[in-house]
Amino acid sequence: MRTIYVKLLVLFAVVGFITLIVYLLIIKFPHPPIKEVKKARVALSKAFKNRADTYSNDIYREAKANYDSAMVNWQKENAKFIYFRNYNKVSSFAKLAIKKSERAGETSTLSLNSYKVKLKDKIEVLNKLVEDINSYFNRYPLPTDVRNSISKGRFQLKEGEIDFEKGQFLLANKKLNNAEDLLSSAYEEAYSDLEQYLKSYPRWKKWAESAIKESKKNQDYAIIVDKLSRKCFVYHKGTKKYEFDVELGRNWIGDKKKMGDKATPEGMYKIINKFSGTKYNNALLINYPNDEDKQRFNLEKSRGIIPKTAKIGGGIEIHGSGGKGVDWTEGCIALEDSEMEVIYRIANVGTPVTIVGSIKSLQQILTR
Repeated sequence: MRTIYVKLLVLFAVVGFITLIVYLLIIKFPHPPIKEVKKARVALSKAFKNRADTYSNDIYREAKANYDSAMVNWQKENAKFIYFRNYNKVSSFAKLAIKKSERAGETSTLSLNSYKVKLKDKIEVLNKLVEDINSYFNRYPLPTDVRNSISKGRFQLKEGEIDFEKGQFLLANKKLNNAEDLLSSAYEEAYSDLEQYLKSYPRWKKWAESAIKESKKNQDYAIIVDKLSRKCFVYHKGTKKYEFDVELGRNWIGDKKKMGDKATPEGMYKIINKFSGTKYNNALLINYPNDEDKQRFNLEKSRGIIPKTAKIGGGIEIHGSGGKGVDWTEGCIALEDSEMEVIYRIANVGTPVTIVGSIKSLQQILTR
């Protein structure tokens, strides 16, 4: 009987010892915050997917630093004897990492949406600028460097739009900024040149109004050519009857100064001869140079503005063979043959031809 008690006592002692060991191993020794660290890792990964490293970089870096600190402290604690470990810092850093990651993700989403809106607005503004450049300066004789800037600006804008559609917003912004610099500087230079050219508008306006007035007074035809809009207007008895597209000299901007400058003159002229079957089919010869042209030519020659050996030139016509879509003549005014037929039929020797830079002011042009 005593033997049985001894055996039971030993058994209880062993079970108690094992229970104590299990209790100490499982319950009492410190456990690492595995769930919190995992949650921090998932939160950081989610923030990264939301591009917080780009659009909420400061907060994201704080979140990552806290996560890294949690991992470093975990390693330090694991190096200690099991009962001496303390994972409080690991837990604190993990919780901070979670909080910062969630905040970084939210901030990134808001920043990204705002960024996308700003980029979209910038694209719209730049496309409007390109539209204005095309409208005002497509056939305006700009310097080569300005034309190059416009071409490069358009290319950068197109590339920026492609990157925007791909979601590569930082790259898109860089290219859009380049496009803005190129297009804005080109527009400013072109605008300044156009503004300078249109300072003669008051004089052109008087010429055009005088031509229309005379047409009404004489109950006859008058031709007005608007160089900037590439239009030829035919008035009869003071009322506009026809409107045709024209092509001009390659260097049409400004007044004609001398022979060979490929400029289309500006002034009040009249038809002095009619020709058919010429190189350009029907043609109307005008009296360039008139007295005013000759006076200006001699004055500029005496001042050294043009070479002493220069000649004033002549042979300026309104003729056919137009419709090429570019300014190609030596200074003449070209129309499509069918439209030239109309003008040739109604015009006579003595019909006034008024050539102006523009019948619209700068303000009217820009507020079309």
